[in-house]
Amino acid sequence: MRQARLLTTEGPVAGRYDDGVVYAEDGAYEVGTDGRLLPPCEPSALYCVGRNYAETIEQMEYERPEEPDFFIKPPAALLGHGQPIPYPAFTEELTYAGELAAVIDRRCRDLEPSAVPDAVRGYTVLNDVDALDQQGRTARKAFDGSAPLGPWLETDLDPRDVAMRTDVAGERRQEATTELMLFDPFEVVAYVSKRFTLRPGDVVAFGSPANPGLVEPGDEVEITYEGVGTLRNTVR
Repeated sequence: MRQARLLTTEGPVAGRYDDGVVYAEDGAYEVGTDGRLLPPCEPSALYCVGRNYAETIEQMEYERPEEPDFFIKPPAALLGHGQPIPYPAFTEELTYAGELAAVIDRRCRDLEPSAVPDAVRGYTVLNDVDALDQQGRTARKAFDGSAPLGPWLETDLDPRDVAMRTDVAGERRQEATTELMLFDPFEVVAYVSKRFTLRPGDVVAFGSPANPGLVEPGDEVEITYEGVGTLRNTVR
């Protein structure tokens, strides 16, 4: 089942998503007519893993990690599906990276990988936007608009073998499956949960396949994970 959040003139509503309509407790809302899609959750933090695909490590000349290598984006980084990605004045090297992400369903800590499916509400798509020429991961990755997330949440998915693709300005840039991850999604969530208390709505993203790359103003970025959906944003 897909779940979505919609911003209407009366405020946010949430419910089951089906064919362009959000079915909330107080009625049905048509996306685009009654409001626009919001990020499908309200996290206290986004925990993002890097260097989780061997080809990406080789391409970026990184060392292979012995355990998941993660960083944190704040809620202020969030953008919804269809919202423009700002090109910050402080960078000349803005990049995209198409990632699958889990949304946590309940307060939890110190999970084993086998317990992760029961703690996850569902899965969505993240664009890990990066100001590559800045110093340090926080400056590079934690600014406003650096975490487009959506378009909705898919609750029925095994995340361990999902095909993905990223198209930028109509050109295929990324193509892979989550089976190629060094640490699978359940291992990643469990690892993060041993360091932080995860709260409902928190996001754990699993890293990007090879060929994350530069974007320019006007580029439309489409990131698709099969069985989840397509996150689409244009660089402003």
